Amino acid sequence: MFERIRARNPMHYRFVTAAIQQLTPDEMARLAQYIDFCRSRGVSDQQLSDSYLTIVNDTLREQAYFRKHKHYRYSTFAEVADSVYFDDEYMSRYMYGLAISSFLWPNHLDLFRFFQRTLPIAKTGRYLEIGPGHGYFLMTAMRLSAFTDFLAVDISDTSINQTQAIIAHFAPALADRAQLQRMDFLDSDLATGGFDAVVMGEVLEHVESPKSFLDQIRRVAADDAHIYLSTCINAPAVDHISLFRDPQELEQLFAASGLAIRDELIRPYEGKTLQQSLDELLPINVAYVLRKS
Repeated sequence: MFERIRARNPMHYRFVTAAIQQLTPDEMARLAQYIDFCRSRGVSDQQLSDSYLTIVNDTLREQAYFRKHKHYRYSTFAEVADSVYFDDEYMSRYMYGLAISSFLWPNHLDLFRFFQRTLPIAKTGRYLEIGPGHGYFLMTAMRLSAFTDFLAVDISDTSINQTQAIIAHFAPALADRAQLQRMDFLDSDLATGGFDAVVMGEVLEHVESPKSFLDQIRRVAADDAHIYLSTCINAPAVDHISLFRDPQELEQLFAASGLAIRDELIRPYEGKTLQQSLDELLPINVAYVLRKS
């Protein structure tokens, strides 16, 4: 797969080889296992490298647009829905590529490490994930934690199918604990206070009304719930529509929705400080563990 990346994008191949050196042996093994999972689904190495390079090339294009215009290309869900979430062929490539980036992009790798480090593995009860995407985070929570009941909701059939497949592959004995539903989280009638963990990774930047999502998260979370959320600042992508300019903007949103920060990861652009990243409008990744205030 890496040789195919080198043939298509020699410059990015140098980035990949450097990134591989940052993986622990366990992370390297899990990357190999994920590639084996993709092969088991009939995804060839060529298709997998093409999926990954789709993420790379689309992101570079949107970054160029953002540098020129200082705003994202799109601002409404309707502008991106049909070409991304409801296009099975593109969404499949997008999800496979995004999963690979969780190992190869240092910022995405740090997000996953933070997710694992902060996951309350001894906590029991009901676990909700909003927008599981490729399903790797949900599958990891199922394998590592003591939660007894898992629900994942997503607007994309492709994401639901990939999540179902990754659970069946990596955690078949636990598959009956997971319920996957295609639904709009804002339109759901999930029980108030019904979940002991609520996870929403890389969703807030994809929605028109981030505060509505945060309000709904607070409503469905139990009083002592573990709430994990990640998003990004000045980070254009083909389907990012809500632009956050700095961490303070997010902190104000959380407070307005009755959520307080327990722990946080603020990951500046590689090789830059946080202030340099803000000054130069470079992508910043952020993740938070929240509680109801």
